[in-house]
Amino acid sequence: MNLIKELSWRGMIQDIMPGTEAHLLKEITTAYVGFDPTADSLHIGSLVPILLLVHLQRCGHKPIALVGGATGMVGDPSGKSEERNLLSEDTLHHNVSAVKAQLEKFLQFDGDLPNAAEMANNYDWFKEITFLDFIRDTGKHITVNYMMAKDSVKKRLEGENGMSFTEFTYQLVQGYDYYWLYKNKNCKLQMGGSDQWGNIVTGTELIRKKIPGSEAFAFTCPLIKKADGGKFGKTEKGNIWLDPAKTSPFHFYQFWLNATDSDAESWVKIFTFLPESEVERLLEKHRLNASGRLLQKRLAEEVTLFVHGREELDKAIETTVKLFANQTAPATSLSEADLESIEGIVKIDYPAAAFNDGIDFISFSADTSTNIFPSKGEAKKMIQNGGVSINRIKVENLQLRLDPSMLLHGKYLLVQKGKKNYYLVVIV
Repeated sequence: MNLIKELSWRGMIQDIMPGTEAHLLKEITTAYVGFDPTADSLHIGSLVPILLLVHLQRCGHKPIALVGGATGMVGDPSGKSEERNLLSEDTLHHNVSAVKAQLEKFLQFDGDLPNAAEMANNYDWFKEITFLDFIRDTGKHITVNYMMAKDSVKKRLEGENGMSFTEFTYQLVQGYDYYWLYKNKNCKLQMGGSDQWGNIVTGTELIRKKIPGSEAFAFTCPLIKKADGGKFGKTEKGNIWLDPAKTSPFHFYQFWLNATDSDAESWVKIFTFLPESEVERLLEKHRLNASGRLLQKRLAEEVTLFVHGREELDKAIETTVKLFANQTAPATSLSEADLESIEGIVKIDYPAAAFNDGIDFISFSADTSTNIFPSKGEAKKMIQNGGVSINRIKVENLQLRLDPSMLLHGKYLLVQKGKKNYYLVVIV
């Protein structure tokens, strides 16, 4: 399979170095993508570089997933308007371990495969290099003029806060990664997001100068943006994480299910492995019946299956059906087993003694023990806007008091805030 052609029809190629496609067709190529361990989980913005490595391996080439244990100590300025807070060494080591464990789910590391994936941590080589060694053996090959010409540097220097020397050197440190992998792992291709192009090219330049006659290649994919200009992977609750403890598989599934038509048409090519012919058939069916949301359903199923597996996908679909398939049906139609088996929504244990005496809903919903609303004011505002339901009955009375007669099966309250946020209160 031709990797560049496969990624091109999916809209996953932006910049590409001349000769890259020809080299990939000529021989099994080792390639790498870097992952920044700024948190102890990757988020869906990291799915694109993960998918690049998976496509690479499926096309017969060898992937290296590089976790930036060293570069994470510096901080990448690309696409950033201000300097990030640096992480402690202990936090960074914890994050590196967590990110490595996540990456192992997506690639084939079987040592018997000729193109088995490898994991690398750039701290392993940088810990052996002194500052004087680095500026003498590496720094002398890249001019300050060359580094200053990079967009990531220009934008920061034009800002009021400028740029620290630490961040200025980042592109040289990342460039050295490529050089080290080229020399020690025969790695001849680096891939990444389009905001990384400047850093990636610094690596190819360093290889060219330090190893005469060498051939190093690169390509990038476009940064994913929502059709409305909003930031991809962000919701009102923050990032959509790959770690199920940070973002439940249900909420992960819902993110893709709620994609707009225009986003879904783009994302089904990028975030699934469906072949081109099947994508075209799916798009045609969707255009004939957009209200059926066949495209969003297939997108949500494919991505959730890839990230969380069949069991969690089935649970996410089951919860979706219970909560959304027949919202006109009374909540009493949900059995106790239905309520207990709902996965991925917020579940709150609330003491029976406090509930049975009667409590007004606004105080209850803003209480720190429920945290349904951050304040009584927010609760009142959403009730006045018709955005709150209890057991599928809209709350219209600001003075509403809760009492045991309202409980489903004598112990449950199903609270809905807005269109998609559910809370199951269990009286204990």
